[in-house]
Amino acid sequence: GLTRTEFDLLAALSARPQQALSRRQLIDTVWDPAWVGDERLVDVHIGHLRRKLSEDQAAYIDTVRGVGYRMVTP
Repeated sequence: GLTRTEFDLLAALSARPQQALSRRQLIDTVWDPAWVGDERLVDVHIGHLRRKLSEDQAAYIDTVRGVGYRMVTP
C-alpha cells in the first residue's frame, strides 16, 4: 500500500496528467506552502512511489529535467 504522502503525491500528479510540476509545487500541495528545507525530499518520496507503481505499470512518473515530475500513461 501507499503511505499518505505517496498517495497525496500520486493524487497531485494525477490531477494534472502530462503537466510537469516542480518540486516546490509538489511541496506546496502535498506538505505545506510554509515548509522550508531540502526540496530533494520530494525525490525520495517519488522514488518510493515509482517502485510501488512499477508493479502496476498502469502509469508512471516521468522526470522532466530542470522542471520536476509529471504523470505519464503508456
